[in-house]
Amino acid sequence: MSAALDTARQEAVEVINAEGQGPVVLLCEHASHHIPERYEGLGLAAEDRLSHAAWDPGALGVARELSVLLDAPLIASRVSRLVYDCNRPPEAPSAMTERSEAIEVPGNRNLSEAGRSERETSVYRPFCDSVGAVLDGRRDSKSPAVLVTVHSFTPVFHGRERPVEIGILHDADSRVADVMLAHAGDLPHRRIARNEPYGPDDGVTHSLRLHGLSRNLPNVMIEIRNDLLTTKDDEAALAREVMQLLVPALDALKPGGPQDA
Repeated sequence: MSAALDTARQEAVEVINAEGQGPVVLLCEHASHHIPERYEGLGLAAEDRLSHAAWDPGALGVARELSVLLDAPLIASRVSRLVYDCNRPPEAPSAMTERSEAIEVPGNRNLSEAGRSERETSVYRPFCDSVGAVLDGRRDSKSPAVLVTVHSFTPVFHGRERPVEIGILHDADSRVADVMLAHAGDLPHRRIARNEPYGPDDGVTHSLRLHGLSRNLPNVMIEIRNDLLTTKDDEAALAREVMQLLVPALDALKPGGPQDA
């Protein structure tokens, strides 16, 4: 591996509280809007590089709070999803999308196979390898592991308002989601829904399938509307609300280890 590629891989992912001993492992695939210099800003306007198309505003703040509250390891991408969306497989067009809602991404047009491969190698694989290392460690130490991914979404998409405030998403395994949704009444001021504003048919459960279902780990994806996450206090408050839903699920599952699911 070249020194430049090795450096790029090291800069692609951050593992926070790696030695956390709680029952949850957290992922935040869209934690950053950073575009490394080698991609020359993808040809985007400055405001587009900071928009919800480039990252999930507030998601990392919520994930960090949950990491503290749960003593959970957190694996977070440090590169914009417009460079590579770590919640998409390499073969998906949306992994390196040419357009996000109304935003064109010039730097993603007509990418060569070499260009796509470079991004997969320097952005996606380091993220997946880091997740795998944490989960392998849990398996080897026979420690519990429930996979929780944290995202945010825009309140208006393609001109359509989204009334849901917290989405609880799942793929084939709904164990965690079912209990969380059963406790939605504990947050009567929130609009909480199953597989909204996205669901498995939208291709958003790649991480759940790749890292959770493949290992038989209970798993869930949490989506929070980003207008609820405009300050650090907002992020902390929403993390506490998520805990009101998640802790009962952890208690109900009582995971004893990756193979006990």
